[in-house]
Amino acid sequence: MESYYTAKIIGIARHRLEIDGDGVTTLVAFHGCPLLCRYCLNPQSFGNGAGFKEYTPESLYQEVRIDELYFLATRGGITFGGGEPAMRIGFIQRFRKICGDEWGINIETSLNVPTENVSSLLPIVDTLIIDIKDMNPEIYCDYTGQDNSRVLDNLRLIADSGRQGDCIIRIPLIPDFNTEADREASRAALEQLGFTRFDLFTYQIRKH
Repeated sequence: MESYYTAKIIGIARHRLEIDGDGVTTLVAFHGCPLLCRYCLNPQSFGNGAGFKEYTPESLYQEVRIDELYFLATRGGITFGGGEPAMRIGFIQRFRKICGDEWGINIETSLNVPTENVSSLLPIVDTLIIDIKDMNPEIYCDYTGQDNSRVLDNLRLIADSGRQGDCIIRIPLIPDFNTEADREASRAALEQLGFTRFDLFTYQIRKH
């Protein structure tokens, strides 16, 4: 049974360089996600999590600290992904206390979580890598199965906190769901909020 300070981890990937944060990072992917994206990259995030190891912040730290020299030398650290790491605020808060301030902590998030979750994470997270999908509510709902009202609230929260420069926003071109014009509209809306760092790419979909 998972608690506030335990979580199922679907994967740990070491020695990632400038992929999901500064320096050398280790990606830690949580089980569990509030979205049902049509082209989900990590479908193992769903279900009951059977077969995945359950960690505490302490046991995760013992496993990933092997790369501490890389983290310190390159200003890298841990990137929490998933699934949705912003659902695991207690776990990440405790992990920060254990690893200290010298490691970077980043999260890859959809922001589709309560604003109090993001508010709690902002003081301890260095970089937020935000998978925005599309800013258009209809496109977003069609693709994820959820509305994006929480996403919009959290973007405003981040902007009001002056943390736009600490965000990398991924805006994908999603085959059959949005267009280049839709993506440009998303970017323009985000720029109005003061965001400046964008990762534009196209989902590569294998159709059977």
